Amino acid sequence: MSLAVINSRAQLGLDAPLVRVEVHLSNGLPSLSLVGLPETAVRESKDRVRSAIINSNLSFPQKRITLSLAPADLPKDGGRFDLAIATALLAASSQVPAHSLLQLELLGELGLSGHVRPVRGILPAALAARKAGHALVVPAANAEEAALVPGLTLYAIEHLQQLVDHLNERVPLVPWRSQGLDTDPPAHPDLNQVQGQLAAKRALLVAAAGQHNLLLSGPPGTGKTLLASRLPGLLPPLSHAEALEVAAVQSVTSSQPLQHWPGRPFRQPHHSASGPALVGGGSRPQPGEITLAHHGVLFLDELPEFDRKVLEVLREPLESGVIVISRAAGRLQFPARFQLVAAMNPCPCGYLGDQSGRCNCTPEMVLRYRTKLSGPLLDRIDLHVSVAREPTSLRQVTGQGLSSEQAREQVMAARRYQQQRQGCCNSQLDLDNLHRHCPLGDADRLWLEQACERLQLSLRASHRILKVARTLADMEGITDIRRNHLAEALQYRTQLNS
Repeated sequence: MSLAVINSRAQLGLDAPLVRVEVHLSNGLPSLSLVGLPETAVRESKDRVRSAIINSNLSFPQKRITLSLAPADLPKDGGRFDLAIATALLAASSQVPAHSLLQLELLGELGLSGHVRPVRGILPAALAARKAGHALVVPAANAEEAALVPGLTLYAIEHLQQLVDHLNERVPLVPWRSQGLDTDPPAHPDLNQVQGQLAAKRALLVAAAGQHNLLLSGPPGTGKTLLASRLPGLLPPLSHAEALEVAAVQSVTSSQPLQHWPGRPFRQPHHSASGPALVGGGSRPQPGEITLAHHGVLFLDELPEFDRKVLEVLREPLESGVIVISRAAGRLQFPARFQLVAAMNPCPCGYLGDQSGRCNCTPEMVLRYRTKLSGPLLDRIDLHVSVAREPTSLRQVTGQGLSSEQAREQVMAARRYQQQRQGCCNSQLDLDNLHRHCPLGDADRLWLEQACERLQLSLRASHRILKVARTLADMEGITDIRRNHLAEALQYRTQLNS
């Protein structure tokens, strides 16, 4: 047979569109023509494939070869098509039967010896293959990752010859059975290791219970970073669907085995990070830090030191939970349902309001420092907490106060109330559900409206106060929002200005 068609998958953001590798052999001087919008790594595949076939004791066709990657208008990059191209050449030259390839999808990069190397984006490809009803052949190093998709017929190979023997029914491959990933969720430091800071710990617990964004402000050395690093340990475990979403993001950014499955990500970019590093971008858009923090925590330390233009790009994903990157070639959408935790000093020297009286900043300097953060961005952060300096003590304090395990139980109980009532966390309530699930009595509504008017808070800020109050009621297992819940939620909006 001089024509063969093999299924493979490209990588386009977090999607894996189907690519048909078509090979036609015709008479003429030996040559290989590759079409279908291939990029450099794909164009170089013909040399890798030729050596891999020859070094696997197979015959490279001495024909005029036309190789097409369809659809022609979809850019293809990387070495992920090597295995499909080599198999299509073997099928077109009748070295393997073409009929056995109809329900297979092949992914993998070939070494010159014929060994199959891992590639990125296996998990989205596995999800797409299952949806299409196809079996999937992947490098052995990617097998455990692809096996996370239930109901998929999966084959893992280490060498091209194994696939050839399977297709020729000499040594059939056994469907891969997962042995389980060897990575465990990371061990997060315990909350009771933080000395004092009862008010900040309370705010951290509220943030975890309702998935609220949190801003910590205080002098250097007061424990802001310590508190932020404890948040992932307070959050409930990921559901299987959420864990697959997190793993899919990791899959398209690295060909290495998954890390910390199925733990929540904790990302801490440096304040010198650019806009594309934070939200994603590039000529072929790749996920940024906010997508890498999907279903986890994004911690921005020294918040005012970030470029203001960089911080402004957070405003849309904080509301929508997605980031859309537009380029001339098209638009890509990445998930970005992250929980923002930020830390900052109250002034340029860092000691404004400190009991030591060391601050020497003028009001103009403080104002200039704080205006590095825009009002619309601060409006989207639910909890604003001042962290004061605690008395110095070098004694061991571990084991005092609420532990992370005890705090997590409270958080999970509050999250269960939210899921049963509205199917999402309180921070994700839209306007209709906000009024439905956060009803207030006339007196409480009037009190909140007057407080917001007196403090000159926006309508968005008043809605977020209501969501935090709903979380506080859930933490107590109370159906109705009470005045003390509103007062505490309002307090979190006024601490930084006090």
